[in-house]
Amino acid sequence: MKDILNAILATDTAPEDFAALPLPESYRAITVHKDEADMFKGLPDREKDPRTSLHLDEVPVPELGPGEALVAVMASSVNYNSVWTSIFEPVSTFAFLERYGRLSPLAARHDLPYHIIGSDLAGVVLRTGPGVNAWRPGDRVVAHCLSVELESPDGHNDTMLDPEQRIWGFETNFGGLAEIALVKSNQLMPKPAHLSWEEAACPGLVNSTAYRQLVSRNGAGMKQGDNVLIWGASGGLGSYATQYALAGGANPVCVVSSPEKAEICRRMGAEAVIDRNAEGYRFWKDEHTQDPKEWKRFGSRIRELTGGEDIDIVFEHPGRETFGASVYVTRKGGTIVTCASTSGYLHQYDNRYLWMNLKRIIGTHFANYREAYESNRLIAKGKIHPTLSRTYPLEQTGQATFDVHRNLHQGKVGVLCLAPEEGMGVTDPELRERHAEAINRFRNV
Repeated sequence: MKDILNAILATDTAPEDFAALPLPESYRAITVHKDEADMFKGLPDREKDPRTSLHLDEVPVPELGPGEALVAVMASSVNYNSVWTSIFEPVSTFAFLERYGRLSPLAARHDLPYHIIGSDLAGVVLRTGPGVNAWRPGDRVVAHCLSVELESPDGHNDTMLDPEQRIWGFETNFGGLAEIALVKSNQLMPKPAHLSWEEAACPGLVNSTAYRQLVSRNGAGMKQGDNVLIWGASGGLGSYATQYALAGGANPVCVVSSPEKAEICRRMGAEAVIDRNAEGYRFWKDEHTQDPKEWKRFGSRIRELTGGEDIDIVFEHPGRETFGASVYVTRKGGTIVTCASTSGYLHQYDNRYLWMNLKRIIGTHFANYREAYESNRLIAKGKIHPTLSRTYPLEQTGQATFDVHRNLHQGKVGVLCLAPEEGMGVTDPELRERHAEAINRFRNV
């Protein structure tokens, strides 16, 4: 890997030089092991520790297939799907790999006794397979995590509807928390030139997800003046939702869990912030019973912050803990748009408030090719900024994932893979200087 890193760090390495670099036989990667999939069986969720299940292994370089690329990964990041993989919830991700492996002989490469995880990367193309024309060795890229086969007409209008749609590094193998990653070439996008490797790596999954969830016509279709309730507004997903609301002329109502996180939202430019712990909201009386009085108290607080208006759009991702309140506080005809369920998948709400008030629940998941491209374009133009609070070396990915699992982080948590230190990889210092204040503000969330 040393020759590859030296070529990337040099300023005069030509594409043909990258193409001539010999590939190593193996590389370092963060993995979970199939024979450990039951290691946390019977333990409460919070006692499942990614530091014990994630391994730094030396693994062989995978075979490169048609329409694919091998990328030298300079930096990656931890998403909540990394947490799910590390604690084998809601099911072991080896179930995904086994199913994918039955699809074709080429897909069978993914069905291994180990799973290389990670759904973000920033790096440099090393090799491209047959049929790849848009990319060549030496290109600086980021990758979105949509992997589809596109053999069914169902996915041609919206690639997220493809029956063989998967999230790379979660439902496929050879992910981004490694020194080399295998991706489909249509996952690649140009690396924003004004960002460092770790800054460029962290938006991919969450930025595209927030874009589809709020901005796209496949999500809520947010417009100017909308009141948008954003749960976890300082976190990896919510911090991008907050930026999209502000950039699109909407009014974010940011819900957080501490004064420090409230201050992060204010630094981003939000004015309406609710610290749900400080204000003592308890939407569940016990494990089985919700408290509608708390929904009403929460709705009254929202109206205090919006000049008496109800919420047009709820940006939902906590799931079970908050969903009843989300449905209640949404205005008549409003929209609850949901992805993920970090507090539980079985949602309960009072359907009278939905059906009698013509509200809509929209399920959304990552982003299609176009949405991923558009959200990356906004990053590249300096309209949306990476929210990166801390960066770990690859060896400490277990600790980074533990932090996300325990909600000890703000914004995104980055991981340096091949990059020897933070701050490297900027190729447009002038654009960076123009956006330096915003970059630093969001970088220090």
